[in-house]
Amino acid sequence: MQTTTLSFENMHNHGELFANVLRARRKSFIERNNWDLPEAMGMEYDQYDTPASRWVTVHQLGKVMAGIRLTPTNARCGIYSYMIRDAQRGLLDEIPSDLLYDDAPVASHIWESSRIFVDNDTPAKIRRMVHAHLVVEMTKAARDLGATQVLGMIPANWPRWTRRCGVEANAAGPVLHIDGVDNQVISIDLSDKMH
Repeated sequence: MQTTTLSFENMHNHGELFANVLRARRKSFIERNNWDLPEAMGMEYDQYDTPASRWVTVHQLGKVMAGIRLTPTNARCGIYSYMIRDAQRGLLDEIPSDLLYDDAPVASHIWESSRIFVDNDTPAKIRRMVHAHLVVEMTKAARDLGATQVLGMIPANWPRWTRRCGVEANAAGPVLHIDGVDNQVISIDLSDKMH
């Protein structure tokens, strides 16, 4: 099992891995969750898949098992910035605007994690390990990018896995019922993990 953080600068070194991440996202979000998202050539993508973002993936022999996208909160692409902020600004109909307790931050040291998934075909006996590898690589990648904080909207059962992964996280917004799942924005503090 490998973990890789992809960027527009390094994706050429990893063959089909980036395309496979987008294919796995399509499988998770469009096929399994039945979300109405943009797709082309069997891949899911959106307005946040830009050169400013990074894609963290757990993979083995070309098969993507899990992934997360990281985007700096000071990113801009037309009218868009990052998913949590754009939802708060009312730009995303499918996500409620009251997802944060405070105004969405805009700072180079705060990054957003989004499009988090673990492939449904990942065997149950290794899912916890895959998830841990994903969180460890996401934390490392964010720190390497200068992040002291990561925001993410995830299923509201997050206190169970954050403790297991050694991640210090706090609720940054209320629990919201979206597409049949209770979700919540959390803030992961990386400041004590900086070198």
